[in-house]
Amino acid sequence: MRTVYVNGEYLPEDQAKVSIFDRGFLMADGVYEVTSVLDGKLIDFDGHAVRLQRSLDELDMTSPISKEDLLEVHRELVRLNGVEEGMVYLQITRGAPSDRDFVFPDPDVTPPTIVLFTQNKPGLADNPAAKKGMKVISIEDMRWGRRDIKTVQLLYPSMGKMMAKKAGADDAWMVQDGFVTEGTSNNAYIVKGNKIITRALSNDILHGITRAAVLRFAREAQMEVEERNFSIDEAKEADEAFITSASTFVMPVVEIDGVALGDGVPGRVAPRLREIYLDESRKAAI
Repeated sequence: MRTVYVNGEYLPEDQAKVSIFDRGFLMADGVYEVTSVLDGKLIDFDGHAVRLQRSLDELDMTSPISKEDLLEVHRELVRLNGVEEGMVYLQITRGAPSDRDFVFPDPDVTPPTIVLFTQNKPGLADNPAAKKGMKVISIEDMRWGRRDIKTVQLLYPSMGKMMAKKAGADDAWMVQDGFVTEGTSNNAYIVKGNKIITRALSNDILHGITRAAVLRFAREAQMEVEERNFSIDEAKEADEAFITSASTFVMPVVEIDGVALGDGVPGRVAPRLREIYLDESRKAAI
């Protein structure tokens, strides 16, 4: 049984409780982060901690924990649960006032709720899916306008994954005003010639921590990167495509809406970026 962390306590998972009045439960009034674990160490913890604070600030939410203490909790959960490869999930909500109300509770009276738990995922780095690539479909992007805030309101992305599953695909890329925004839980990229193309940062997409690292490594490897909008039609004509996220790292995309990219197998760029990302991230893990 896992040990989890709830509001300052380490507890067996079956003893962990959160109030029915918690605003994360009633209003999706909360933010989250997922940090990967490789070799028992945290990948890109600093980036996740910085983005967490940004999400809290954007929602005028108080942080219940310092960055240093948060690192200690992550490490302790990894240790207690013996995680060699996997993830640490973190969620902070605006807390549990005494009753339901649309108006934010007074933070001096209602402290935030903080929850962390681990997910053990052996074989995360050597995921066989990375060798064969994944298939995506396109769907309309119907989420709210602040995708840059990593909130827990994940109903539409969940619906998107189910649409993909029903269509015999692995995931969905969302499209707004004719252009791809991102995947349901990942950033989206295409490769044409030697150029990597991905949407520029804005309120329309999540500012991916893995995205930032991968683009930095790509530039260091003398690959050309262009941050701009691209359409599904342009993506279908690409040589390659891929996604990035904390849990998939770099994952090749080999089919979009039933159209095979290149030879229908992972190309040259995505596997190389995955290799670089895993090597460099392991060196920098804490």
